[in-house]
Amino acid sequence: MTEYRVSARRIDSHGSLAMAKEAEVVLDTDMAGRRDAMNPVELLLSALAACMLKGIERMTPILHFQIDGAEVRLEAVRLDAPPKLTLIRYDIVVDSGETDQRLDLLHRNILKYGTISNTLSAALPLEGRLRRTSNCE
Repeated sequence: MTEYRVSARRIDSHGSLAMAKEAEVVLDTDMAGRRDAMNPVELLLSALAACMLKGIERMTPILHFQIDGAEVRLEAVRLDAPPKLTLIRYDIVVDSGETDQRLDLLHRNILKYGTISNTLSAALPLEGRLRRTSNCE
């Protein structure tokens, strides 16, 4: 079993700082919001994007998959009362000449073996697709 550790502390009324290993991330905890830091929902979506991109890195050598670039775009739908996310939509765009069947295989494996995608899909719907582009936009 693997364990992960993150600590976070309040800097002031405008922001906080999260730390893991030797990395730091500024958190938008200002009630008015801030443009230079991610809020909690954006951090959650970033974790899902990182999971999907890491899944691509993990699966491409296993599947002998040729890829020249990848991008993940996400959006979440939030209910105000009670405050919770009700849906996450994603679009995975890869620069690859692989067949549609191989792209589908990559997509299935990204979702099947992703820690964050598996965790979130148990809590709310994840809707999306993996598609090809000639150059990641």
